Amino acid sequence: QVQLVESGGGLVQAGGSLRLSCAASGRTFWRFAVGWFRQAPGKERECVAAISWSGGGTNYADSVEGRFTISKDNNRGTVYLQMNNLQPEDTAVYYCAAAKRFTVQPEEYDYWGQGTQVTVSS
Repeated sequence: QVQLVESGGGLVQAGGSLRLSCAASGRTFWRFAVGWFRQAPGKERECVAAISWSGGGTNYADSVEGRFTISKDNNRGTVYLQMNNLQPEDTAVYYCAAAKRFTVQPEEYDYWGQGTQVTVSS
């Protein structure tokens, strides 16, 4: 069993930065791939970034490529999402999730956090 808790969301002006953290409990967390998803009102949940269990593989949505960076610290049981040059269209609830394999498909993720709100003002 894996439990995930996100933190680090908030209100930021366009062009600013935030770093989201996803703290995991559970001894087998290091075996899981982790994804960061976001969902804005009226929109489908999308994967913005994913990282393999080892951290050696990453994947980014086109909309965040070059601005967001995902990283995984297995020793600390934490995954980070560094978000730079934030734009109003990045406003959403951000969730982290864990999956047994490296994927961007939300239906393949077994464990989810409760989400953290990110709001970017223009």
